[in-house]
Amino acid sequence: MSGGRRVLVVDDEPTIAGSIVARLRAEGYTVDVAHDGPSAIARFEAGEPDLVVLDVMLPGFDGLEVCRRIHARRPIPVLMLTARDTETDLLVGLAVGADDYLTKPFSIRELAARVGVLFRRVDRAAAHQGTARIVLGDLEIDPAERRVLRGGEPAHLTPTEFDLLVHLARQPRTVHPRETLLAKVWGWADATGTRAVDSHVKALRRKLGADLIRTVHGVGYALDVPR
Repeated sequence: MSGGRRVLVVDDEPTIAGSIVARLRAEGYTVDVAHDGPSAIARFEAGEPDLVVLDVMLPGFDGLEVCRRIHARRPIPVLMLTARDTETDLLVGLAVGADDYLTKPFSIRELAARVGVLFRRVDRAAAHQGTARIVLGDLEIDPAERRVLRGGEPAHLTPTEFDLLVHLARQPRTVHPRETLLAKVWGWADATGTRAVDSHVKALRRKLGADLIRTVHGVGYALDVPR
């Protein structure tokens, strides 16, 4: 089921880290573990994981900084763990590149399920994007190489940001409800929360320009063809 994939677990609480590691290994994943910011980066560079489970509160430097440094090296799915369920904390985590989040205390079973969803999303995106480039005005998207140019300048997107952009770009000017985006891009078929969508749209606007994605209040988002 895991396909030999490697997961890096980063949490400074040994009991929590041990429980996560045990469950993911039981699911068939190869798992590495780190307990602080610096060792997380070292493990990431040495082990080349396919996904990171990352606590926000870490000694050395926090999980947000770890996430920034990871994405500066290589886009990779990140599941963020946070002890606080505030709007600001969650939006900041998503803004630095987290693809999903869980608030402590959480079910280890749910965490394993979220990891599986993230991997299935990556597989689905790779299987359906094909090799045809998408060109909309000065926006160029290469699904095969997962590269984006705006006005000839490269944009460095996280895996989820890229998948969201491709989904919107395949049907430009079409309004996509938030719930539909959660189902199609995140794989959350029964989800009702929209903070993940809103935060990733904000990130795309920051990286590609505020004019690219239009908000339809009370409904969702549409990608307008750039001039």
